[in-house]
Amino acid sequence: MTRHLVMDEPATKRLLDELPSKITGTPMDRPDGPLKVSGTATYAHEWNLPGTVYGVLARATVPKGKLTEILKDEVEALPGVLGVYSDERFLRNPAQGTANEAPIQGADEIAYLGQPVALVVAETFEQARHGANRLQMKFDGAADGVFDPEATNVPHERPEDDQLDQGDLDQAMKDAKFTVDQVYRTPGHNSAAMEPHCSIASWDGDKLTLRGSYQMLKYNVNELADSLGIDVENVRILSPYVGGGFGSKLGIAPEAVSAAIASKELGKPVVVALSRQQVFESVMRRSESRQHIRLAADESGKLSGLGHDSLVSNLPGEDFYEPVMQATHFIYTGEHRRMQMEVARVNRTCAGSVRAPGEAIGMVALENAMDELAEASGIDPVELRKRNIPEQHPESGQGYSSRPFAEALDEGAKRFGWDKRNPKPAQMRDGEWWIGMGMASAARVNMLMESQARVTLNADGSAVVETDMTDIGTGTYAILTQIAADMLGLPADKVDVKLGDSDFPTASGSGGSFGAASSGSSVFLACQDIRAQIAEKLGIGEDDVVLEDGKAGGKALADVLDGTSLTGEGHIEPGETADDRKQATYGSYFAEVAVNGVTGETRVRRLTAVFGAGRILNEKTATSQCYGGCIWGIGMALHEELMFDQRDGHLVNRDLAEYHVPVNLDVPQIDVHLLEERDDWASPIQSKGIGELGLCGAAAAVTNAIYNATGVRVRDYPVTLDKLLDQLPEM
Repeated sequence: MTRHLVMDEPATKRLLDELPSKITGTPMDRPDGPLKVSGTATYAHEWNLPGTVYGVLARATVPKGKLTEILKDEVEALPGVLGVYSDERFLRNPAQGTANEAPIQGADEIAYLGQPVALVVAETFEQARHGANRLQMKFDGAADGVFDPEATNVPHERPEDDQLDQGDLDQAMKDAKFTVDQVYRTPGHNSAAMEPHCSIASWDGDKLTLRGSYQMLKYNVNELADSLGIDVENVRILSPYVGGGFGSKLGIAPEAVSAAIASKELGKPVVVALSRQQVFESVMRRSESRQHIRLAADESGKLSGLGHDSLVSNLPGEDFYEPVMQATHFIYTGEHRRMQMEVARVNRTCAGSVRAPGEAIGMVALENAMDELAEASGIDPVELRKRNIPEQHPESGQGYSSRPFAEALDEGAKRFGWDKRNPKPAQMRDGEWWIGMGMASAARVNMLMESQARVTLNADGSAVVETDMTDIGTGTYAILTQIAADMLGLPADKVDVKLGDSDFPTASGSGGSFGAASSGSSVFLACQDIRAQIAEKLGIGEDDVVLEDGKAGGKALADVLDGTSLTGEGHIEPGETADDRKQATYGSYFAEVAVNGVTGETRVRRLTAVFGAGRILNEKTATSQCYGGCIWGIGMALHEELMFDQRDGHLVNRDLAEYHVPVNLDVPQIDVHLLEERDDWASPIQSKGIGELGLCGAAAAVTNAIYNATGVRVRDYPVTLDKLLDQLPEM
């Protein structure tokens, strides 16, 4: 049986609040935690299949041109080398998230420096690496690349569906009492997941099994089959554990396709793992941005106009672009609005989804501009934001679903001690350190995606959950255990969650912050199906079923089942609620920084963050996600920046030694508070996404605090000390 729900109406019942057992929402430990800390969770590189051989990708040494020849003979004669492979089926770059088909293919046409064009396979990894390093290739036409998105010789495109011109913004700017008209720049970012990308391909006749590090298996099987030109029924992907993704493992990637091609030729399992440098060169980057923001406000600070124009970049032929203005459309009021998107086509590593695409950088610039408006108008930054919360969507007229935005602002200010802030810059010192406080809002769109799950209640009273959903470190194993345990009245240790197998019912996958609510809803529905079957056995109505402590209506479940098992399937789909109400998650950040008056270095002393994301499914894993977002925000503000050489487009800082992510000494103890909220419009379990919300504006709180500390406004991220030194106030 299948319990199928299309979300056309808001949920009318909050069953998870009514059940006797209430594990859902508690800070339950991860069931997979012991496996991970003991090193026995099987990640992509750790399957150790008999007869496995090793592949290393060779990459283009020019940024644009045509590959004319691969000099294979010398390399294939090296000890242990089994072959050099290059094929029209090779991928130029990974597929974009939810592509569901092959990306641009072919090894001959070069679009960026570092593009994978060949695979050297050998008996050992060291032999394969040596062969890949020795491999010589010839290219033609390498002088035509373009690398600077803001250069005049770079082609620009304007996506038709991302151009808004409502009212008369120019007139609103002329009539306004207070205005902001500034340009902000953010650099490119890399996901830098702990686990590098890896795939192991093996064939059994025409059947391909790929053990890889991927986030969205229901799309990935189609992308892999399409790339290879085979039937999708002959493809299985196993991805039970993923060591971080942040969007970089959404789509099928070159290592998977090349491993499958070589494995078919050799009749052996082939493993291809990327080095950290290869990850930086050939895996999705977040695009840099130039953002022009204009704000027009009256004497009370109420916005009459809002403009947000953005320039981002990507490779030629890619549909994806960073949706920078995504939250700007709905978070603040303003009758007169203009938002224009431009995409520059450059020969750089492919741009794609990196944690919180759009809001991660768009909210940062917007929140910097709001801070400048608060300064110009003399209105407290928290109060200014509250005055500009719209009653309805300022463009579509939609109402909003649950929206604890003002509550997040007030609660954050209270917890942080915002009332102790001196609004005048450069007034507080601690020795040679200038001290300042800043804040910013958080917002991220919410989505529900189609998702399916199967739950089996065994004759012995234990349960098994099966779905091809993945756990990329976010806590999927935990939350699905909690939902099933509550719905079936079982202790958590009686629920076994199985994930990451494309043979299981297809889930939403991990991405876009929709994974928990979507896959959780499908498990919820599957358990509802089982509850209905139990009701039938007991001869009562489904609403009258009470499952608690392994019992049904006071009888042991094993006795009710009488040697049989029950299977339920759940199927959730988005529906009209997504159109009826604007759904989003909200929050606030408050930061205290110290800026050294001698060296210009910045230290974040305190960071408080408050978030509302519907029902919290696991307090511990949700809080952990918010910690991660805030830490990334510190990195965005102070450290992280992809640097491309404008002469040939090569990535200069292509490892963790040069691409600086925050370390322990960069990060203070972070205070995260999760608001109590239920959103009936979002999902049948009243939950929304939280995985990305923690990043969406965090950097702006830090940079706004730097301004309060020093009086220096840096609009070109990150705020490295060289951008502060010559402007710091005298000690």
